Amino acid sequence: MKKILLHTCCGPCSIYPLDSLRNKNFEVYGLFYNPNIHPYTEFKKRRDQLEQYARQQNWKVIFDDEYRLDEYLQEVVHREARRCQMCYNMRLRKTAQVAKKGNFDAFSTTLLVSPFQKHELIREIGENLAEQYGVPFYYEDFRPGFQEAVAKSKELEMYRQQYCGCIYSERDRYYRPKKNARDKGGGKNGTL
Repeated sequence: MKKILLHTCCGPCSIYPLDSLRNKNFEVYGLFYNPNIHPYTEFKKRRDQLEQYARQQNWKVIFDDEYRLDEYLQEVVHREARRCQMCYNMRLRKTAQVAKKGNFDAFSTTLLVSPFQKHELIREIGENLAEQYGVPFYYEDFRPGFQEAVAKSKELEMYRQQYCGCIYSERDRYYRPKKNARDKGGGKNGTL
């Protein structure tokens, strides 16, 4: 049985990839390494929900419990237009490093279940890191199982987040820039 390390962003996103990989006779281990998640309370909710799900599934997960927001920000500040690329690279690099150290046969990520993530970019980064670290990147388009996983996560009453986790994604959920006040006829009474 081949041993695979699955980068895991949260419990709900783990449901379908874990089942799919186990059905393909992989011995699946998880890795929770997500320095992008903000704020800390969100990080903790996702971590705790994953731990609970892992226990229910008899699934071994390695948890990086350090809140590494500073490291994430150092990677993306002044590169905001490429923030997803930088974030994928950080998380998949750590996964490849742990996979190499742990003699895993391959590594992958639960990010591949989301229709909101950039699959081709994830695949490209994973394959580049596979070459660099000498551990194959296992690509599978898990998106066909997304709705099934959403339904199961609701049935299990799992904590389900509404954004990828990063501060920029959280901003984009709530904030929509207004047009220039003059464009709206705001004149001198408009807001800055």
